[in-house]
Amino acid sequence: MNAGIVIIGAGECGARAAFVLREYGYEEPITLIGSEAHPPYERPPLSKSQGASAPVVVAPRDKYASERIDLRTSCTVTRIDPDLQLVHFAEGDPIKYDKLLLTTGATPRMLRGISPASKRILPMRTFEHALGIKCLLGPTRRTIIVGGGFIGLEVGAMARAAGTEVVILETQSRVLTRGVPQTIADTLVERHRQEGVRFECGIQIEAVRETDDAVEVELADGRTLTADSLVVGIGVVPNTQLAEAAGLVIDNGIAVNELLETSAANIYAAGDCCSFPSAIYDGRRVRLESWRNTQDQGIHAAKMLLGKPDTLASVPWMWSDQYDLTLQVAGLADGSERSVVRNYEDGSRIIFHLGADGRLLAASGIGVGNSIARDMKLSEMLIAARAEPDPDHLSDPSFKLKSILPR
Repeated sequence: MNAGIVIIGAGECGARAAFVLREYGYEEPITLIGSEAHPPYERPPLSKSQGASAPVVVAPRDKYASERIDLRTSCTVTRIDPDLQLVHFAEGDPIKYDKLLLTTGATPRMLRGISPASKRILPMRTFEHALGIKCLLGPTRRTIIVGGGFIGLEVGAMARAAGTEVVILETQSRVLTRGVPQTIADTLVERHRQEGVRFECGIQIEAVRETDDAVEVELADGRTLTADSLVVGIGVVPNTQLAEAAGLVIDNGIAVNELLETSAANIYAAGDCCSFPSAIYDGRRVRLESWRNTQDQGIHAAKMLLGKPDTLASVPWMWSDQYDLTLQVAGLADGSERSVVRNYEDGSRIIFHLGADGRLLAASGIGVGNSIARDMKLSEMLIAARAEPDPDHLSDPSFKLKSILPR
């Protein structure tokens, strides 16, 4: 019997790849290895909803068994041997692979000097993090959120829904500097302020201390803030340790080509642990941290492992729900030379980002509920088609974007 395919990283990306391998008729062994105790689950609900007693799993455990996928949870991989094609564990015998897929994900950045065992200072990445944070929320309680990115703002909205007093600290001059244009960030900030969230932007943190019943944050301006909990939302770093120790090339993540092949034979990588050349953006190397990307690359990786060459040409896309507002971003605005705003009667808005040649590179939209969903989907299709739309058409909310899609 062949050794089959081993997947290190039992998140959504790895699980999707495993199931798609079976859908395409792969009959050899599949081993899916994860360090967490849970079967693969979806991370977006962690910061968008309250009170779940169990994670939203990609599939129940018996589904893995019925598909003959050997799911190993609470399992720590210590080393990869590319020459002998072996995966070594902290406990037990190594296993051999014919092909190996790395979907090792990313780890949240933490404030310097904070113990991983802290009960009151937590990032938001795993189900256990979410449980720990939610236990510290509630009326009469106060939380400090460090980082005004998507995770920080979503946790802020979740905390306010639980009746918690919220202060968001951001070292930059405004929130969401990497994610969206200022006008959309301003809309979100105003909505948060209506709910009672306080923002402190452009601040510097001197020290963070944890006591038995509180967290203290000392700011550079001399003030000290006190809260029941502190949530750290300052980004993530890709998990490349195993790949790096095995001699694989690292470039803002595990470097892969358009076929998701790493620099080592028979080893592939997918999801937010890897950087890849984007076909949509002329081969520019990017690393994406989004739910859509983990799904797309999991499916794409399965095809590549089976020798079914295909081009991954999906447009980067992400969304965020905060209170009654939904924000969507399609594409990458880096390198854009011009922005065009489409304002809708209900107050919704989409900002289009155009390159110097007039090509639509990205679109950022915000509105109540699903008000922008249709035009954002059409914008995504225009980006994929490398369209060069007339800016007057983009700014006119009565103009049907569907009419300019290439046929």
